[in-house]
Amino acid sequence: MMVQLAPTPLNYLSAESLAGYGAVITSFMGALHWGASLHTLGKAPSGIRWIDHNAWIWGVIPALVAWVALHIYIPVGLLILASTLLIQRSIDQDTYQYYFSDEATRSAFMEMRNRLTYIAAACLAWAALVILFVQA
Repeated sequence: MMVQLAPTPLNYLSAESLAGYGAVITSFMGALHWGASLHTLGKAPSGIRWIDHNAWIWGVIPALVAWVALHIYIPVGLLILASTLLIQRSIDQDTYQYYFSDEATRSAFMEMRNRLTYIAAACLAWAALVILFVQA
């Protein structure tokens, strides 16, 4: 909202702040894989593809994308962060089956995750569109 309504330069400071917040959230969502992988380390049977390799890799990729998004033109970075959150949600929906011991808990977590992801992505995208088309 501040990106759209605040006077210059506060609108630009708000956009930078929102990008920083989006980068932190994007990185945090990747870090969940590290935490879950550390928890299951040595407990899961060897040879499970996701637990053996992909969780560690996917735990780093969002942080790297977020870091890049902070160093480019703000509206483009905001759109990249919004897209990354949505891509993460899509991938995580399939991979969280390895982290939760029962379906009810995973389902409840994904319901909360879906709501928060869609709200965060919408806010990031809205700010980017305001900068690109309203303030231009």
